[in-house]
Amino acid sequence: MTRSRRILGIDPGLNRTGYGVIEVSPGALRWVDSGVIRVPAAELAERLATILRELAVVIERNGPDEASVEKVFVNVNPKSTLLLGQARGAAICAAVSAGLAVHEYTALQVKQATAGYGRADKAQMQKMVQRLLGLERAPPSDAADALACAICHAHASSRPRSVAAQLSAAGAAAGARRRPHDVRSQGRSRSAWRAFAGSK
Repeated sequence: MTRSRRILGIDPGLNRTGYGVIEVSPGALRWVDSGVIRVPAAELAERLATILRELAVVIERNGPDEASVEKVFVNVNPKSTLLLGQARGAAICAAVSAGLAVHEYTALQVKQATAGYGRADKAQMQKMVQRLLGLERAPPSDAADALACAICHAHASSRPRSVAAQLSAAGAAAGARRRPHDVRSQGRSRSAWRAFAGSK
């Protein structure tokens, strides 16, 4: 029997770092934990230490098997990109220090995997995370992004690969046919996930 595994998704930020843990088993995805680490204003080194320390607590509490982090998007503001990269480095260090393998995905991959649409906005991502995990309410944006990162790795590392192919096709179709604010394309993503995660 294939045992379940836990995936920690991380949405790094110097002011707020989102985290989300899901459990993946054959035919099911289950929410385990999620939240937002609010980093107090302080010297950069102390803020990075806070991210590392608080994520270590999350890892200890939930016992994930692996971690998933979004790749850095190169912003027009080099300073912002550099600061985000340092926050991301602290998050990765927390995972690696706990012995977790770290998997990286682009924002496009995360959005396509979760919403079936590479240009989904934050509200759409929150709603789709809520639906895929059967939550009573949508999680905060930072936590939703972290959960989406975990969901992305869940489907990318799952078998059969046809599920990933369906989600990729859904994303391509949505991009060709829907405007950014149109949520009707989400039905394609839900159909693909039914084959893997038993979404309702």
